[in-house]
Amino acid sequence: MRGRRQFLRQLARIALGAVSGMFARGTRDKAQRSLRRGSSESGADMTVTLFLCGDVMLGRGIDQILAHPSGPVLHESFVRDARRYLALAEAVSGRIPRKVEASYVWGEALKQWRLRRPDARIINLETSITRHDQPWSKGINYRMHPENIAVLTAADIDCCVLANNHVLDWGREGLAETLATLRTARIGVAGAGSRLRAARAPAVLPLAGQGRVLVFAAATEDAGVPESWAAGEARSGVHRLPDLSPATVSRIASDVRKHKRAGDIVVFSAHWGGNWGHAIALKQRAFAHALIDEAGVDLVHGHSSHHPKAVEVHRGHLILYGCGDFLNDYEGIEGHEEFRSELALMYFPRIDAANGHLRDLTLVPTRVHGFRVDRMPDDDRRWLREVLRREYGRMGCGVEEVKDGAFVLNW
Repeated sequence: MRGRRQFLRQLARIALGAVSGMFARGTRDKAQRSLRRGSSESGADMTVTLFLCGDVMLGRGIDQILAHPSGPVLHESFVRDARRYLALAEAVSGRIPRKVEASYVWGEALKQWRLRRPDARIINLETSITRHDQPWSKGINYRMHPENIAVLTAADIDCCVLANNHVLDWGREGLAETLATLRTARIGVAGAGSRLRAARAPAVLPLAGQGRVLVFAAATEDAGVPESWAAGEARSGVHRLPDLSPATVSRIASDVRKHKRAGDIVVFSAHWGGNWGHAIALKQRAFAHALIDEAGVDLVHGHSSHHPKAVEVHRGHLILYGCGDFLNDYEGIEGHEEFRSELALMYFPRIDAANGHLRDLTLVPTRVHGFRVDRMPDDDRRWLREVLRREYGRMGCGVEEVKDGAFVLNW
């Protein structure tokens, strides 16, 4: 009962803050920017730079241009051949090469990783990696051929979050092969496993020195994850949250306590909410705050939305409510054009290893073009910058553009 009262009070505070926060925002932002500059310039404490992004989809049309494409047969209502998505993309983006090198799809991201040198690279992989031919009956099924695993290793991906609504697209057999393929490639996984215990366990990413990044991951029903996909005591599947209640927070806190030790940074990756719209649900915000306040989480990594959503800094900790799509085969598909889902962000938070607080956040704008991560044109970058200023402003944050075309967060 006490936990429920705390949760309801949290909701009330958030609702009140949404109304009153705009009046105090200017003074608070100035003070917090000053504090942030002071801690960043001290140089006394070790910091860790992460790379985070939203959904990475390497199946269907993208799989068809890789070195080892899967069979093109699809089981969708209107499209029966994956090569159709390739044709749609070429109609708007021009000729796309076939049998591409493993690094092709990453394009501009390769340059940014070399420049910014993150200590760990974490993606939400919305693709089963399997040869299995029996799809889950759900209408849209993504898979990449296992022999294309070099696409992930070429990007030095450290962790694939698998708690999402596509990892079981080719059944539990497809999930088993996905897990085995990633394990052989020495890529960490979070949010899915052969049993519930494995799905709840974190990916452990060692850092130079003694620290680690622990990545926990889970998905929710409102992101399209059915109950039948949930991992059980004797069943493979994803770590699916029953709700965002205080009891769920308490269980996650118990998991974190089992694994976290001094110097660790804990990331909780959540596949939640719908694909479209900028609004942040009060229950999501209360849950994210509770993960930080009560469960020992240092950074909340949210995804599922097809476009970037707001970020927040809560008691020094970063919350990404929706990172948007990073890579997919949606070029040429009509619908929801007002959200510009082809425009994406690379998130580079720098975290204080001593307390998990955000030192700074660099956001690199990109776009999907020709089935690869491309540099964002100037007009698109200006458009996205204004959208971010509007949405981040609702959370007491600001966005500034720097000389190299990246954005930096103010709070």
